[in-house]
Amino acid sequence: MDFDENSFEVVGYQKDSQEVITRPQMSMFKESWIRLKKNKGAMLSLVILSILIVMAIIGPHLNEYSYEQTDYDKVFQKPSSEHWLGTDRFGRDQWTRIWEGTRISLYIAFLAATLDLIIGVMYGAISALLGGRVDNVMQRIIEVLVGIPNLILIILLIMLMKPGIVTITIAMVITGWVNMARLVRSQVFKLKTQEFILASRALGASNGRLIKEHFIPNTVGLIIVNMMFTIPAAIFTEAFLSFIGLGLQEPLASLGVLINDGFQAMRNHFYLLLFPALVIVGLMVCFNLLADGLRDALDPKMKK
Repeated sequence: MDFDENSFEVVGYQKDSQEVITRPQMSMFKESWIRLKKNKGAMLSLVILSILIVMAIIGPHLNEYSYEQTDYDKVFQKPSSEHWLGTDRFGRDQWTRIWEGTRISLYIAFLAATLDLIIGVMYGAISALLGGRVDNVMQRIIEVLVGIPNLILIILLIMLMKPGIVTITIAMVITGWVNMARLVRSQVFKLKTQEFILASRALGASNGRLIKEHFIPNTVGLIIVNMMFTIPAAIFTEAFLSFIGLGLQEPLASLGVLINDGFQAMRNHFYLLLFPALVIVGLMVCFNLLADGLRDALDPKMKK
């Protein structure tokens, strides 16, 4: 039986579209954001963190009380329409003090992220890029800093200065960026022998341009993820130091100070411990979950 070739045609075939890319082009960050939105835990954490940040900004201004204002006629009042989260042993409004303490925690988070980005990234990139004797000297400095426990460093600073946020800030400036520097250094060592880096060097690219246009963009995923894991660790460190009396002191408000006050009165006034504990747990858990989500979203291996 003979078949007429003209009676058949290729279905779905268009000669003019053989080499047309059907998938729309998008940047790495846009593609990562699409993958991040599919992670319900990370997105819920992002929403909760946004709420906590907004409340830390506007919360202390939603009533007429200041964080250090005392009223001895209203000590240990339970949550009510007048004092939404109750009062402490000095009659201070817990609502205002909790959000003031959240501001301190967010300041520590911002400081940790800034130190990682400015000092840690540049120190690690320069150390790996220059190599040789310069790298040896810079790494010996890091080894000395790693060998000094944060608690010992803060105690030494307290001997010279009074306990407070300034002491914690100086301690973080000295050692808070070390882990980021070591991670970036190892990543840059892997990249510096790649063909595109060698080609850029052959074309006369300077070290500054290599760091700005090649090394940092190719390590941005590692930088963001490590920074997000550093933030909850820094928040916990500040709260722990304030809890044991080496951080902020009364009448300043810190989540560590508030948890310490609540711990002392938790038998009869459990609300003094409950609310600041919920806030700090929310901050730390949400930052960790968001870091996990970012790690998966920025990992090329997770691409489907």
